[in-house]
Amino acid sequence: MEYPYSALPDRLPLKWPNGARVALILTFNLETWDLTKDTTRPYYAGGPAILPDTLAGDTPDFPNFTWREYGQRVGIWRLFDLFDKLGVKASCTTNAVTFERRGAMTDAVLQRGWELLAHNWEQGELLTDYAKDPAREREIVLRTLDQFEKYTGRKAKGWLSSSLRGTLQTADILAEYGCTFYCDIMNDDQPYLLKTPHGPIVSTPYSNEINDFTFITRKNFTTDQFAQALIEELDVLYEEGATTGRIMNVGLHPHVSGRAHRIRAIREFIEHAKSLPGVWWATREEIADWYLANHESHIPGQLG
Repeated sequence: MEYPYSALPDRLPLKWPNGARVALILTFNLETWDLTKDTTRPYYAGGPAILPDTLAGDTPDFPNFTWREYGQRVGIWRLFDLFDKLGVKASCTTNAVTFERRGAMTDAVLQRGWELLAHNWEQGELLTDYAKDPAREREIVLRTLDQFEKYTGRKAKGWLSSSLRGTLQTADILAEYGCTFYCDIMNDDQPYLLKTPHGPIVSTPYSNEINDFTFITRKNFTTDQFAQALIEELDVLYEEGATTGRIMNVGLHPHVSGRAHRIRAIREFIEHAKSLPGVWWATREEIADWYLANHESHIPGQLG
């Protein structure tokens, strides 16, 4: 995978369908962790811990494990209820093991007809552990894609790596097997093409900045601060989008945003976004398909 440097002022205006200014993606991460790992090394369980004293992988860490599990048992259903009431959809990522261990969550997404994309096999397994073992990385990616197809009845079109830890090979493997978008590269407010030996794949960026983990777990934002940060981000992108279109991704984790005292922030942000006529409530697949057909009108010669 490679991509050229592209300064924003050097590009042509990005004109979204129907004159939209911002393509807004609200992402639920339906993640599942192993309780223990067969190792004495500290176990990185796919995100910041609520208690900082990391235990050895072969020792159950119930405070951190069950803190995350709250999202699977309670928080995600609070978020589903909110989105249903407001009439909006999320673009959801899922670990392959979630289909088997926490299938009620993925079933709920599929029943709603929302977008679902592959998100590694298990959240505590990082592709970067195999950065120097491409055969092992390929095995994990393909096993994940096969599981996705088994449970959804369709091939995966996109991918987000656990903890965003992809390698130089990840996009190449995905493009080879027919995926059209990749979310780990978070350096832009617009889509662009990544080059691979198997043709282009669209970067539809996730965000570790516009993300409940960053705002709440890392920065200790209040509910009011969380809501205001999301609204201000959208307002600026919306203003800029009058000249050239933007993407805004909001990363949400059910055990963080799905808590009762934080759900108001998500509601207030969605209500604000719905009040803006130039917001495209897009799926990543829609963005990727549109961009593959229109990239020359945005950044000519990206593949040259």
